[in-house]
Amino acid sequence: MSAGQVRGFVRVAAAVPPVRVTDFVYNREQTLDLWRQAHAEGVATVFFPELGLTSYTSGDLHMDGHLLRLGHESLVWLLQRGEAEGLQTVAFVGMPLFVHPGVYNCAVAIQGGSVLAVVPKGFLPNYGEFYEKRQFREGRYVPAGSTVEVAEQVVPFGMDVLFHTQNVPGLVVGVEICEDGWVQHPPNAYQASAGATVCGNLSGSNFLLGKAETRHRLCWRASSPGKCAYLYAGAGPGESSSDVAYDAHALIYENGHCLGETTRFSRRPQLLVADVDLELLLHQRATGGTFGDCAVHHQRSFRPVPFTAHLPESFRPLRRAIDRHPFVPKDIETLATRCWEVFEIQTNALMTRMEHFENQRLVLALSGGRDSTLAALACANALDQLGLPREHLLCVSMPGLGTSQHTRNASRMLAHALGASFEEEDIREESYLVLRDQHHPAVRRYTEWRERAGREHDAALFVDFLGAHPQFADVELENVQARVRKLRVMMKANRHRAVEIGTGDLSEKALGWSTYSGDHISMYDLNPGVPKTLVEFVIRWVANERIQTWSAGGDESLRQVLFDILEAPISPELLPTNAEGRIAQLTESTIGPFQLHDFFLYWFVNHGTRPARILFLAEAAFGDEYPREDLRKWLLLFFRRFFGQQWKRDCTADGPKVGTVALSPRGDWRMPSDAVVRTWLEEIEQA
Repeated sequence: MSAGQVRGFVRVAAAVPPVRVTDFVYNREQTLDLWRQAHAEGVATVFFPELGLTSYTSGDLHMDGHLLRLGHESLVWLLQRGEAEGLQTVAFVGMPLFVHPGVYNCAVAIQGGSVLAVVPKGFLPNYGEFYEKRQFREGRYVPAGSTVEVAEQVVPFGMDVLFHTQNVPGLVVGVEICEDGWVQHPPNAYQASAGATVCGNLSGSNFLLGKAETRHRLCWRASSPGKCAYLYAGAGPGESSSDVAYDAHALIYENGHCLGETTRFSRRPQLLVADVDLELLLHQRATGGTFGDCAVHHQRSFRPVPFTAHLPESFRPLRRAIDRHPFVPKDIETLATRCWEVFEIQTNALMTRMEHFENQRLVLALSGGRDSTLAALACANALDQLGLPREHLLCVSMPGLGTSQHTRNASRMLAHALGASFEEEDIREESYLVLRDQHHPAVRRYTEWRERAGREHDAALFVDFLGAHPQFADVELENVQARVRKLRVMMKANRHRAVEIGTGDLSEKALGWSTYSGDHISMYDLNPGVPKTLVEFVIRWVANERIQTWSAGGDESLRQVLFDILEAPISPELLPTNAEGRIAQLTESTIGPFQLHDFFLYWFVNHGTRPARILFLAEAAFGDEYPREDLRKWLLLFFRRFFGQQWKRDCTADGPKVGTVALSPRGDWRMPSDAVVRTWLEEIEQA
């Protein structure tokens, strides 16, 4: 099995060689050097600039017989060298070609010593600095099914060809030339509709102020709706500067995301290489129903041109950046915008719910952790927007058997800083009584121990006993506390005719990290669309950007308590603290790092990625932080819990969708609770 099939990737490139106007020997040698480099790096297909063998700025010389002959000789020379050196990377080179009754601006596909096909430019710019209709004929009028003889080979000629690989599933290549990509109905759109997953543009586009940003938008427009990879190979340094300038700009986009770009205005040869995720593209097409509908509606006939794709020996290292935190933008401004959007979605969704049911009060179990903190902030903001006093938010702190003094204080301080109502209700005794009535082993042994010691019962003594005997701290003991808390806040919501707010985030929903009929349920969820890795940043954004605009609570005390909460470890605090009073139950020690689980969740749900590929991608992203076996261990746990906890998600509360990944059974994610996970686990174990 080939490297491409194993991982579902294909390596592609955009080449920007230096050029000299009508210096045929120099131009072909520069082209050959980058073609060799592409082959050495395992590139399947590489796109060169428009008319690169002669130079785009040759002008009327493109109609000169001498230039046409030497351009053709340069192509023959490349084919001879390609055959002699076994260059199996398919190269799309730009050159003028006379085909009766005129000259065409062409992309010639070559592999080794063979010409695969010739694709002419369809739309010729004839405005401003461009006057191509003066020199070339329009390729869109070439009859379907045409052929041409070039380099003593008769090959398909026209805009109706697509290049189909025979050894990499899903790899179909289309090509267009410069202006073709700028028109409102570009060839790449029809190529993608016909199955092309990689489209390339051979460009001679000159540079104007702001044009780099426009090219990015062009590549986004082609790759995102087309659910394909789009490569833009711009004119290289050395094109004539008589009237215009060139900036050696090349770009590679995939499904709307930029995988890389060249150094603009560089005078050096550049080969921009990236690994395209074919499985991702095919999944996006399969799950985006309107893509298929549009493809059928705009169906055009293309001739398949077969080729065998050249592949690297290994995709390690992967030639693309794999983001460790796909839910958290790296760019500071983009991250701030995302945080603002998340907060506004939460706030406005809650306001709509309150207005519909005519509720004016909210009840929230405030633990002092991150999730309940984010929910409290959104609740306060919603009350402000509705013109209601923040006292209408009742924050209830319910210290249990494992609550630390730090989070207990944090709950109180946060509620006071927000200007919300606050109540503290110790649930240790109530939890003990439920455990006693249900004959929990811990209570029986605790009673024997207490009677031998001649001590009277109190809740603190029971906690001390559990701390000294951790073997009795089981899931039953943990869940009792969560259910007692939920019962209390639900009763308060009934009493005040309030909406009881749930706080579980997207990551916890995915893993089922909640107590069924405890924190698993609520009258309305605020965080179900927010992944754990993003929760922290939204809180920081509120602390740094938002609270200063609030009419109440916008002071340094609130900001300080928010930062203090973010410093604490993530824990449900259902088991007793250690001898030093520190949190003993750390969530990420039990179920694994949330940054890994959010990574797994993103690739599995958003892109339908196979488990072995998720492990491969995790190694590329986290290999310097986690050993392979740790990544495998946590990925196995993720799939076990994701499949095993669907029954909880099936009856989750209403809550707003925030990003592209959502798990609501009423919207984005539907799966049977009894789906068998075995084959997913086997693939991970065998990877």
